[in-house]
Amino acid sequence: MGIRRGRRAHGRRTGEGRRTISPAITRQARAEAEKGRVSVRNIRRDANGSVKDLLKEKEITEDESRGAEDAIQKLTDKFIGQVDDLLAEKEKDLMKV
Repeated sequence: MGIRRGRRAHGRRTGEGRRTISPAITRQARAEAEKGRVSVRNIRRDANGSVKDLLKEKEITEDESRGAEDAIQKLTDKFIGQVDDLLAEKEKDLMKV
């Protein structure tokens, strides 16, 4: 049968014939993004553990502890947001192909 020029793939005209996006590629991108989110959350857990250790050893006050945990959460939200933005950009890019 072969590849014919000018055929449409996913509603887009291509000069190279048919090109299809495998759902596996999209799933892989989502899985990698989830790994990134998990990594960020693990870092948050470790950082909060360090703060709790400092509080336990009375090297910081409870107010400082709460402030540090709030700052850690803000950073966590920021970096998870970046992972989500990168995933959205990648999915958009994959749909262009």
